[in-house]
Amino acid sequence: MQREIHRVVVTGLGAVTPIGNTAAEFWEGLRTGRNGIGRVTQFDPTDLIVQIAGEVKGWDPDAYLERKVSRRTGRFAQFAHAAGVQALADAGLEVTEENRDHIGVVMATSGDTFNMGPEWEVYLERGSRAVDPFIITRMGQHMGSARLARQLGVRGPNTTINTACASGTDALGHALNLIRLGQARALLAGGAEAMVTPLALSSMGRLGALSKNNDDPTHASRPFDANRDGFILGEGAGVLMLESEESALARGARIYCELAGVGWSFDATDDTAPDPEGQSLAMTRAMHDGGVTPGEIDYINAHGTSTQYNDRTETQAIKLAFGEAARRVRLSSTKSMTGHLAAGAGGIEAVASVLALHHRTIPPTINYEVPDPDCDLDVTPNVAQPADINVALSNSFGLGGQNATAIFRRYQG
Repeated sequence: MQREIHRVVVTGLGAVTPIGNTAAEFWEGLRTGRNGIGRVTQFDPTDLIVQIAGEVKGWDPDAYLERKVSRRTGRFAQFAHAAGVQALADAGLEVTEENRDHIGVVMATSGDTFNMGPEWEVYLERGSRAVDPFIITRMGQHMGSARLARQLGVRGPNTTINTACASGTDALGHALNLIRLGQARALLAGGAEAMVTPLALSSMGRLGALSKNNDDPTHASRPFDANRDGFILGEGAGVLMLESEESALARGARIYCELAGVGWSFDATDDTAPDPEGQSLAMTRAMHDGGVTPGEIDYINAHGTSTQYNDRTETQAIKLAFGEAARRVRLSSTKSMTGHLAAGAGGIEAVASVLALHHRTIPPTINYEVPDPDCDLDVTPNVAQPADINVALSNSFGLGGQNATAIFRRYQG
């Protein structure tokens, strides 16, 4: 017997970002070109190579979790929970005894990988009996999806994804296929990250991946600009409520758009340097999966990290995947405003793509001043532009070669 394939639609959005702590605030920040980059405030960065980041402002986890729960929940999982709760509320979906087994979570995150140092020091200085017994439940990657699902009481698939910077889009693809195949009716899917730590800033700074423009943080993230010198590490979460078309229609849900397809690839070339052929393959596969052609894509939310290699390579990859249509398509990098959320990037950029389609507006690439002849596509410089967007593509390319691309299409029943 042939298995039924279900269409997947987006019915809810949630976001916690450096430019807004709800999806509505996030969109207003994107629309107006708000800068979310500044000097690090969570700790004193004076002695660090890199002293700037895209931090979430005014964060209060107790607004979403009971205090005793929030204290044993890592910052990344707090963000994931908040964005997930927002997406569920935006979708107008109530969790009940009847549907809880059919709702799940797929979350991308690195967990607290870069924040384990203090706990290791406790062990070294005070011994085994002084170690926090809740390290795993507070800092483990699995808690991004587990905390959200446990608080909501949903018992569908619960999965954590980590494929470096491709993770958030990767999570959407796994959720897409779970719903397509009938493994769940609804999934909260996206990414969350809280990597703004001394270790992460130091390691990535020494690698040469991060901007060291500590004296001018508001202009440090400048994707596709000739003077770009590295990405800015960001934090936050973006979560989408994905549902089968049948589930959404049965309850009369508002539908933002359809998640039409996702494509994956691997560069298989280098541990750090990106490859245009590998990246183009992810885009080509996503378009094939979504049943769209390059000429039908109206907007690309570019990976656009603000490193010399990445932005040049992504431009080449778009040309390979799109051919002549590359000269027509509009793109932008919202990382110019938020910084790069690593495993969480695909989550907030999917939210940005859906909202761009919904509001028929392309958010800008801010801080674009000096054109780079190697990045010669339309990057929507500095000011948002109205556009009739029917199909949007979102790119996420991981350090190390993992690539994922998602296709969002205006819903037609």
